[in-house]
Amino acid sequence: MLKGRKILLGVTGGIAAYKAATIIRLLVKEGAEVKVIMTPLAKEFITPLTMATLSKNPVLVDFFDPEDGRWNSHIDLGMWADLYLVAPATANTMGKMAAGIADNLLLTTYLSARCPVFLAPAMDLDMLAHPATARNIETLISFGNHIIEPDTGELASGLEGKGRMAEPELIVKELSSFLSKKKRGEEPLRGKRIFINAGPTIEPIDPVRFISNHSSGRMGIALADEAARLGAAVTLVLGPVALRPSQKNVITVPVRTAAEMKEKSVKAFSNCDIGILAAAVADFTPEKASETKMKRGKEALTLKLRPAEDIAAYLGTIKKAGQILAGFALETDNEISNATGKLRKKNLDLIILNSLRDDGAGFGHDTNRITIIDSDNNIDKFELKSKDEVASDILRKIISLTR
Repeated sequence: MLKGRKILLGVTGGIAAYKAATIIRLLVKEGAEVKVIMTPLAKEFITPLTMATLSKNPVLVDFFDPEDGRWNSHIDLGMWADLYLVAPATANTMGKMAAGIADNLLLTTYLSARCPVFLAPAMDLDMLAHPATARNIETLISFGNHIIEPDTGELASGLEGKGRMAEPELIVKELSSFLSKKKRGEEPLRGKRIFINAGPTIEPIDPVRFISNHSSGRMGIALADEAARLGAAVTLVLGPVALRPSQKNVITVPVRTAAEMKEKSVKAFSNCDIGILAAAVADFTPEKASETKMKRGKEALTLKLRPAEDIAAYLGTIKKAGQILAGFALETDNEISNATGKLRKKNLDLIILNSLRDDGAGFGHDTNRITIIDSDNNIDKFELKSKDEVASDILRKIISLTR
């Protein structure tokens, strides 16, 4: 799927710049036309001559040619490319991209690009783990950029950890897969930003005890993975579970309590097109958590609870025109009536109903059986399926509402 494709490769100043030569070789071997932009610092790690020889095109570094003053148009470059890959993408460059800073040709071209943009981060583990870097990556994904996750292993610093740029073969495979899907029209959520919350919350009683539920987060994670496969930029606000999404373009925001779940959900929903509330948020939380471990005694213990955060109700009040908000309802009786009431009361566009009376559905299963009710009172019932298949059914329904 790379034959005849126009790939723009941006190379920044990091030790992983040497891998860019292999990326060019693999892209050219697959039949792609490659042009290279380097930052001034990147020239300290690998020479423009090497890149020009492999790409069979002049390498661009400056805004103009110092020999004859000819202008290197970042606008023309951005319009020329079918895809823009920045590899390696340093913390410095990603920070500038997130902030809209354009102090070199690579960055001005990024701001002018009309094509999909892929970034392959490469840095030391502490830089990658820093909150500023995490925030910048989250911002870039919210812009619609794609992140090719770095590998774990030995780093240039001598430390072991996550931060190695993905291997060239994997990067080229990712580009080929993306362009193949794009050609077949398999990404109906391309350009959409989706927020999903999933998993349980835990409400502390004391430093060692808490109130929670049996949610594994599997349904919400399946939704996040499927949405990413369909082209969406996905933010997953995830309670304390062992499972993690398999798709690399899913930004995971970990939370623990209902209050934290609400805070992060509100932030994510404010900047998205679609929200899916799959989390099993606690309905009640202790009125006051003990700061020390509560000792066992002979007397019965009375635990005073207050209502926890109602995230769906709050998001329903701040939902803007054009946003779609979907929720879940887990019921044991009067299922349709209770779910429809929740749909109306919380200003949802659709609600996904689970019944605890259905074998193989709900918490602790790899399967689910759902009924989808929308705001026009349409009711769609589905058979028992894997949660991956259920995620596909839900997203098909949501996609139908975006048209």
